[in-house]
Amino acid sequence: MGYRSLIVIVGMLTGWSGSGLSAEEQTATPVSNIKAMEGFKVELLYSVPGDEQGSWANLCTDDKGRLLVSDQFGGLYRIVPPAPDTAVRPQDVESVPAEIRGVNGMVWAFGALHVGVNDYEQKIPSGLYRVTDSDSDDQLDKVELLHNVKSKSDHGVHAVVPTPDGKAFYLVTGNNTTPPELADSSPVRQVWGEDHLLPSMPDGRGHNRGVLAPGGIIYRVTPDGKTFEAVASGFRNIFDAAVNREGELFTYDADMEYDFNTPWYRPTRICHVVSGAEFGWRNGAGKRPPFYADNLPGVLDIGPGSPTGMTFGYGARFPAKYQNALFSLDWSWGKLYAVHLTPNGASYTATKEEFVTGAPLPITDAIIHPEDGAMYFTIGGRRVQSGLYRVTYVGNESTAPADATPERSKDRDLRHSLEAFHGHQDTKAVDTAWPYLDHDDRFIRWAARTAIEHQPAETWAERALSDTNPATQVEALLALARVTGVCPQHRSDDSPAVDPDMGTKVLNALVSIDPGQLSQSEQLALVRTAQITLNRFGRPDDATAAQLTERLDPLFPSESAEANWLLCETLAWLQSPTVAAKTIALMASVPTQEEQLQYARSIRMLTAGWTPELRTVYFQWFLKAANYKGGASFDKFIEFIRTDAVASLSESEKESMAELLAKKPVKKSALENLGEIFAGRSMTEWTLDELSTAARSELQKRNFANGRKMFTATGCYACHRFADQGGMTGPDLTSAGRRYSAHDLLDQVINPSKVINDQFSAVQILTQDGIIHTGVVVNLNGDKVTLNTDLTDPNKRVSINRKQIEELFVSKTSPMPAGLFNRLTKNEILDLIAYLISGGDAKHEFFGE
Repeated sequence: MGYRSLIVIVGMLTGWSGSGLSAEEQTATPVSNIKAMEGFKVELLYSVPGDEQGSWANLCTDDKGRLLVSDQFGGLYRIVPPAPDTAVRPQDVESVPAEIRGVNGMVWAFGALHVGVNDYEQKIPSGLYRVTDSDSDDQLDKVELLHNVKSKSDHGVHAVVPTPDGKAFYLVTGNNTTPPELADSSPVRQVWGEDHLLPSMPDGRGHNRGVLAPGGIIYRVTPDGKTFEAVASGFRNIFDAAVNREGELFTYDADMEYDFNTPWYRPTRICHVVSGAEFGWRNGAGKRPPFYADNLPGVLDIGPGSPTGMTFGYGARFPAKYQNALFSLDWSWGKLYAVHLTPNGASYTATKEEFVTGAPLPITDAIIHPEDGAMYFTIGGRRVQSGLYRVTYVGNESTAPADATPERSKDRDLRHSLEAFHGHQDTKAVDTAWPYLDHDDRFIRWAARTAIEHQPAETWAERALSDTNPATQVEALLALARVTGVCPQHRSDDSPAVDPDMGTKVLNALVSIDPGQLSQSEQLALVRTAQITLNRFGRPDDATAAQLTERLDPLFPSESAEANWLLCETLAWLQSPTVAAKTIALMASVPTQEEQLQYARSIRMLTAGWTPELRTVYFQWFLKAANYKGGASFDKFIEFIRTDAVASLSESEKESMAELLAKKPVKKSALENLGEIFAGRSMTEWTLDELSTAARSELQKRNFANGRKMFTATGCYACHRFADQGGMTGPDLTSAGRRYSAHDLLDQVINPSKVINDQFSAVQILTQDGIIHTGVVVNLNGDKVTLNTDLTDPNKRVSINRKQIEELFVSKTSPMPAGLFNRLTKNEILDLIAYLISGGDAKHEFFGE
């Protein structure tokens, strides 16, 4: 086969915009490489000639139903949707004359096209623009910059979404934008902070080093672009957003792949964006976990990926289930998810399914066309091969319009009534919101606290300090610490003066609360409030510090890993004399590297309570941790922790430990390191029949703790995420018990190559110099494809130039090794399977001691 033919095939498989190829040879991913839900049909309408029309990032419709699309690094194009089973011809793609580029979001509203520009090459200012027809010749030719929003890189200005009241826009921005001047009516108060009790560690590769809160923001912007209100903050890199029938806003936030296998890693996730929300992005290791009381959780974790477009299925000629779905796009893994939301109190829960997937399918945006009811989506971005597709339903289910009546919710209405106090002062706000500070619903508590934070602190501070309801008081004290204290990293000449007596008063009030009267989440809020108070007001006097230590010390360690996270950090900062011994014992008992890493990080600057034996065990842990695997910054994070730990040693300790400190780790593979428990065991080649038979009658009352131990020992955590811990290079197994039977789970481990998940299929690439690379495609960028060559090590990657490829094919062998059960006993296997089915819930029916 000739080289040029090979490049065309490889271009199909890997999505490259082949420079040097003719327009006819630049072919988008063929429909044969795309899977859709049963009953749905995908058409490739147009393969974009990259040299001429770039790589498409966004699309919308104009007031005449025509498609408008944008080149990520160029201008706009206009297309009349073709008839069914008809492709778009090159002559059907009109170039829009408007001199604008770098459009990353657009919508037709208020009689014009409004776009969010994020110009990577800085040829025009980034920000919000309006594009109109100046002379009524049906050509968009006039460009107005409504508001400049400074940004850099691809974490900048993105989608423009009409607000549900039809009076404004939501402008979606990532964490590399500089907030413009905000109106006083912003639901987000500008009291944000880093709020790290212990010094945070920057990203090991320097990514966003020095970038502080608030991170990515969703703004509410008036149509003239003059008034900006911050609706919600703390995002990493959100690209789009969508509003449901009830007027609720949702977005899809990015993960930080460098953080894989660290305790602060957060998967891509669907977020319910409520008034004044904070979602906790901070640079480096400072990202807030979902259980922190001063941020909100997502409604659905998706997993690793690169979020792009979002749209609800409203108006689609699809079955009702998909008319109501929230379609969410993942660029890097080529997935278009259908997310199904279920009302839950004042917010929602959600599930997902793969609606359209492809190999590859670098999907950038999707819309439902208001006239033909079809879905249109684009692939492209980062100068890879681009294409335009259409999805229609051809199955047998009814496509009659679904009931469009908004669903009412008592809790949601209550939240809205509290949100009405956000962004302004109202004498009724405190009395109205106060009773809801202890509400069972986290989103109602958030709305109530935010309403109070917008009122003058002097009108409610004494009430917070003296409230007799412990749960209410914890939430009120959190508000008081946030609005009267100032985070050190955000202090400036314009910052209000901080009254140190207020910090002491808040701490004394916290110490007076009996944790035994609080629920688990309320206890977490209490400790987190103490952290914020200590950070914003500084170290208290010795007596107050001693009282706080005395109050918290008996709580640590807890049965809750979340509580241990907060307690260990706080007690280490307070220099508790007991925390060293307790933490070293915890590090030896917990199975996952994430928990161990968190505890090691927490005590790295501790100087109290150490013995030579404890110090030895601590620094021996670093020799073991050198073999742990994670994202691109993982090794640097370990290095940062160890460097701080060494710096905390006295000179005499450094001298006595010199030999250990100089010792180099013995490198082992992830599976060798995690499987040490099986040393010396004989091998048993278990069959599917014998284990499946045992599972049918012996899964009741299994040992949950041992199942988790076996999940660790067999190396599962190295690749798979489970209950918010573990790797991301294999499928997330948290919900495996809802999707698979015990027989199916056993079959997939015993016969890993029988059925291979498309997302994790390996490819083999033969280069012109005769080298064979095997791995999973994890990134595309221009002429390069990046493979992860060892799924137990997300950082083991190779980038290959497509011009050097001689042959490429999909491997029929699973990256997951066979024989993982061979060193386990039958009971250990059944404990492991029962643990997987539980989803990490110790109360599941299978478990009991």
